[in-house]
Amino acid sequence: MSEPVRGGEGQVVFTREMRDTHTILVPMMLPIHFTFIQKLMTSAGYHVEILQNRSHAVIEKGLKFVHNDTCYPALVVIGQMIDALDSGNYDLSKTALIMSQTGGGCRASNYIHLLRKALAKAGYGDLPVISANLSGLEANPGFQVTLPLIRKMIAALVYGDLIMLLANQTRPYEIAQGATERVIERQIERLCAQFEEGRGVSTREMRQNLDQVACEFEAVPVNRTPKVRVGIVGEIFVKYSALANNGLEAFLAGQGCEVMVPGVLGFMLYSVDARLEDYKLYGGSRFHHMAAGMLMDFFLRMERTMLDVLKSHPRFVSPAPFQELKEMVSGVIGLGNKMGEGWLLTAEMIELIRHGYGNIVCAQPFGCLPNHICGKGMIHKLRTLYPESNIVAIDYDASATRVNQENRIKLMLAVAREELEKQNKNAPAGAEAK
Repeated sequence: MSEPVRGGEGQVVFTREMRDTHTILVPMMLPIHFTFIQKLMTSAGYHVEILQNRSHAVIEKGLKFVHNDTCYPALVVIGQMIDALDSGNYDLSKTALIMSQTGGGCRASNYIHLLRKALAKAGYGDLPVISANLSGLEANPGFQVTLPLIRKMIAALVYGDLIMLLANQTRPYEIAQGATERVIERQIERLCAQFEEGRGVSTREMRQNLDQVACEFEAVPVNRTPKVRVGIVGEIFVKYSALANNGLEAFLAGQGCEVMVPGVLGFMLYSVDARLEDYKLYGGSRFHHMAAGMLMDFFLRMERTMLDVLKSHPRFVSPAPFQELKEMVSGVIGLGNKMGEGWLLTAEMIELIRHGYGNIVCAQPFGCLPNHICGKGMIHKLRTLYPESNIVAIDYDASATRVNQENRIKLMLAVAREELEKQNKNAPAGAEAK
């Protein structure tokens, strides 16, 4: 076996030859979205596998190879990858790993270095680790994110956001159990087939597809018995990953709640908007500023396409436009708070409250400074502005017990159920309580 090609800092480089021979392992975060991404990467010539291992061994591996004071998402992701490598299911001479790198002040920018250190300790130091970033932080000759692929991925994120949004508003009320899941499966299969044929990414095609998705969910027979509505916000990985948040959405569903989780597109818009704000404040490359501006325009166009479709389906609660989110936090928190989820976290809580999801779980990794400031730190302010809000901040960490987390959420739900009963008693006959 030949020696691996190494970069300037000694990291193993993912070469062009590896593109044809290696399987790239991707940590799971969002099942619907990542299914689309996997299909797109496969159609682009990459061999991609989304990791599904979720046993407690994942956390144990993370604790073994990552310092326990490190950000919990890093511990979970790295633990999942090493657990997969230890499983014996992969040819280690033909396996690569991929890790996103934001490039901001969040600790997530260092995950890839933590992963390489952990791999070396675990005996996998010769495996290539790909940095997925749009900041030019690292180059991998065998992994090129082209503009057409970026466009397809953005389309996939929009489809994923809409399916997640409508499924969450349909599943708690479905008359036939499993009807919502069958719609999800059909739509994923249909849209993935379009991706394989090179379709489904133009604005016209997306508008048609998004409308069909909405019509499919609208056709599911439901019984709109009032339920407690709960929003989930927080650090992006812990907010979405069932592995990191101990199956939070499933737990809330088991408690008879309707769950609302803000989509990924809002975070993408926020991330690009932060780059544009940095240029205004500090200057920088005009080329990068122009590229960020073009990406922002494209994101906003995709957002308008989805929101326009939702207008014709008023049964569903629609997300607020990104510009409206920025206006929501005016006088509440400054837009300069843009480390991690920053001001967007506060804006999402305000949006949820205004849309009738005032019972909120703020999921945060223990010690995550941006979340403690812009999430937990804003609860008192939001309760002052919105007395009806009912927010609980839950820390997720390897040392935190699931029982304690769920008990604190149950206390929040007890208050929510009391409020729902009051609304039902005071509501006019035939009215639906929010």
